[in-house]
Amino acid sequence: MRLLPRQEKFFAMLLNQAEVIAKAADLLAVGVTAGNSRLKHAADEILILEHRGDEIIHEIFTKLNQTFITPIDPEDIHHLSSTLDDVLDGIEDASFRIVAYQVEPIPDAIKELANILQGCASNLLRALQALDRHEKVLESCIEINRLENEADRVERSAVAELFQNEKDPIRLIKLKEIYEVLEATTDSCEDVADLLQNVVLKNS
Repeated sequence: MRLLPRQEKFFAMLLNQAEVIAKAADLLAVGVTAGNSRLKHAADEILILEHRGDEIIHEIFTKLNQTFITPIDPEDIHHLSSTLDDVLDGIEDASFRIVAYQVEPIPDAIKELANILQGCASNLLRALQALDRHEKVLESCIEINRLENEADRVERSAVAELFQNEKDPIRLIKLKEIYEVLEATTDSCEDVADLLQNVVLKNS
């Protein structure tokens, strides 16, 4: 079953969004591991990718307005694209804050959350690729849900540790914000996974 035929181009554009997200998540994960000098360069590259994401979502919305018959519900296409955009915005926001707040050293919790987010992004891409190959998306969606739960656990533990051990109130505020942005971005990944499953159910 092909939910989004190639000739309609919607699927290709959604897949392009997922590819951009995966690249941005890779840059973030590598950047936080390498440290702030590398992260600054990565953040600049992520910002470029975020602008590309804005262009893609604009293309999708423009095509939606110009297309009388869409391969699936236009609302589903709109929601998928918008929620994918939320993921990319979250990655860019996190990279910006880590650099702008001059977080040094970068805590292990940030590295762990970035790695979890990288896993979510790669599974989003895998899920959309599975649709293109007429394969099931459920496995990737389940993995995204598992990773989101793990991100929630890491974020809660990291925030609790901050309030217990961090003596610098400014650093506490900075890190708490970054933890929350990273965890919220994994929530957006889970939202995309839920939408994909709903689209499959509606069109099966």
